[in-house]
Amino acid sequence: MPIPIDISEEGGVRYLHFGSEWVQGAMRLRKPDALELEYTREMLGGLLLRPEPWPARILLIGLGAGSLVRFIHRHLPESRTTVVEIAAEVRAVASQYFRLPDEDERLEIVIDDGARFVQADPRQWDLIVVDGFDRHARAGELATQAFYEACRGRLTPQGLLSVNLFGQLRGFKTQLQRLRKAFDGQVVDLPECGSGNVVALAAASPAQAPVPWDRPESRARTLKAATGLDLLPTLRRLKKAGRLPDGALHL
Repeated sequence: MPIPIDISEEGGVRYLHFGSEWVQGAMRLRKPDALELEYTREMLGGLLLRPEPWPARILLIGLGAGSLVRFIHRHLPESRTTVVEIAAEVRAVASQYFRLPDEDERLEIVIDDGARFVQADPRQWDLIVVDGFDRHARAGELATQAFYEACRGRLTPQGLLSVNLFGQLRGFKTQLQRLRKAFDGQVVDLPECGSGNVVALAAASPAQAPVPWDRPESRARTLKAATGLDLLPTLRRLKKAGRLPDGALHL
């Protein structure tokens, strides 16, 4: 059954909806390559934890309005990205209304079920980003124990999984438990965004050493200057929430 798709605009921002009030993506018309929604910025939080030129290979599950695709294609020129989207009509709308980049040697778009793709495709990824929901804000197979375990198996030794858990009222604590089991506890959940989204980062391998606080902060300043991606508020929220008890990140 085709996904019901609606598009709205307000204050210079174009929004994507799947037949409900939930926002599935957004693009500021005057800055199409910027990440308009806070949680999409936090889904790239792994950039603070790994040195350049990481990530060489990125898998995005869930296209939406193509916000992450546009940002990565513009600002991470050394990265190669594969996007898996279950609905062909979402790709069509992203191309027509949200300036989805054309496929090239750096970008591949696959119409497939994300959970099935991870099970079947043998490639390894430095970063897997999962942001797939239906019109009722349900993640389905993308929130199961089997899926998280399969994702870990597809990550390189320095690989990270980034997951949008949506929010407090959507059972994200159960998803966190599954993530922690699949990744042997190597998981950091970021403080809830104002929109209700909770982003979790999971590492494929145990950290060789904690990442000192000043290192991600310095990297965040460099990223902001080079790309406009501002993760400094995320770091401040982590610190305020007591997620850095020894002044370091353990991923």
